[in-house]
Amino acid sequence: MSQSSPYDLIIIGAGALGSLHAYHALQKKKRVLLLEKDGRPQEATVRNFGQVVPSGLSRGKWQQFGRRGLEIYKGLQEKFDLTVRNNGTVYIASDETELALIHEAHDNNKADGYSSVLLSPSACLSKYPGLHASYCRGALFFPEEVTVEPDQMIHRLIGYMCEQLKLDYQAGTQVRACSNANGHCIVEDSAGHQYHAENVIICNGRDFQFLYPQVFAGSDIVVSKLQMMKTKPQPGFTLNGSILTGLTIRRYESFEECPSYEKLNAADIPERFKKWGIHVLFKQAFDGGIIIGDSHEYAPAMEQHQLGFDIKPEVNEIILEEAKRIFQLPHWNIESCWNGFYAQSKTHDVFDKEVDKNIRVVTAIGGKGMTGSAGLAEENIAQMF
Repeated sequence: MSQSSPYDLIIIGAGALGSLHAYHALQKKKRVLLLEKDGRPQEATVRNFGQVVPSGLSRGKWQQFGRRGLEIYKGLQEKFDLTVRNNGTVYIASDETELALIHEAHDNNKADGYSSVLLSPSACLSKYPGLHASYCRGALFFPEEVTVEPDQMIHRLIGYMCEQLKLDYQAGTQVRACSNANGHCIVEDSAGHQYHAENVIICNGRDFQFLYPQVFAGSDIVVSKLQMMKTKPQPGFTLNGSILTGLTIRRYESFEECPSYEKLNAADIPERFKKWGIHVLFKQAFDGGIIIGDSHEYAPAMEQHQLGFDIKPEVNEIILEEAKRIFQLPHWNIESCWNGFYAQSKTHDVFDKEVDKNIRVVTAIGGKGMTGSAGLAEENIAQMF
């Protein structure tokens, strides 16, 4: 490190992608400054199900990132409570084509050395209380997969890095300029404070849009708006792990790689589901409430304002209608509803570009963020240092 660059790395954006880059750099004994524009991370990282599901990612690089991510999450959980719970993931098939897909996915995962277990309808009904027999034709279970509490995980991870790994962390810091001069990087915040480093990684789409507007405008980034809800606590009711259903089987990348995927008839999916990009997932939160979702609306990044921030009652009604066809919960009293937003690259799995010497934008990882960020960040940091 030069005297004018006290940090090896400055990371802008403290969501999962930015914080996990920080974690891997700290593991290499690098001095890291993590800057977050808000008082605490409050965007995509905390507005999701908290499902870590490599089983849903395409075979090859991304599933490997996800599988490595499982090892990283579990390793961290051994050191402190990151809210990681190893209850597995299940995909429940509702018809014969979906059943064929989960059998083929099971074969693919067996070939890849990734553990999965086929479950009979009776085994599903025993394992998942409240599941309607009329819906279930069988299921595929991934025992190694985990969940986290998204509204807690990232805050605990940052706290751990500050206390145990000597992370320098500043929340409420809006970056207004980033440049490379005389061989080192200079980051300036809205209060006029400057920070110097050998390298900078920008992991926040909004900071990217503001700092490099022309690059952002020329990108192929699209933004997805999701809609989710949570019931009030369900006393005496336990639903373990991530519960994914037939619409999910029809949507996730890993099933698109199965031979029977071509046999799926798009007409089998009701128009109301296709219109809003709905697939139904369940996960029980720590307080006993059941998180249910979700939907997908899309807009180019430069037009993301068109998506709005409204909660559409029509979408919630459609999700709940299908959810009730799948499960019988003790009650369906909804406690809260919210939107999540994530960015994704249309032609690449993540937007990754060097915008100036030693200044790199890594963002728009899409719905893979909670699952893929840990493995991707590890590889990026290994290449950087």
